[in-house]
Amino acid sequence: MRFVTKTIHAYLDYPVAVALIAAPFLLGLGVSNPLALWLSVATGVAAFILTLLTDHHLGVVRVLPYKLHLAVDGIVGLVFLVAPTVLGFSGLDAVYYWVLGGTVAVVVGLHKPEADLITA
Repeated sequence: MRFVTKTIHAYLDYPVAVALIAAPFLLGLGVSNPLALWLSVATGVAAFILTLLTDHHLGVVRVLPYKLHLAVDGIVGLVFLVAPTVLGFSGLDAVYYWVLGGTVAVVVGLHKPEADLITA
């Protein structure tokens, strides 16, 4: 049932990075804790840079292995899931991170293994 290919993932990366930067301002995040706004913005900037540097067809410099990119995405999903509890986010701030964290976890979990990603 794994269907998220490297190509699909690459096409999602740039819009997701931009959304992580813009959405907190559009949604008015940061009411329960200013970090609720800035964690997403910082993650979006980092995600944009990571995508530029990832070795896939939409990477510009292509110096970072795609497996590393997936690992970072997995860590981001986990951080987003625990951030509301650890940082005291509530209301929309908390829901935003729980939804995004869960979504990232699902996307990484549905990644279709490819021959170039499998190590012996």
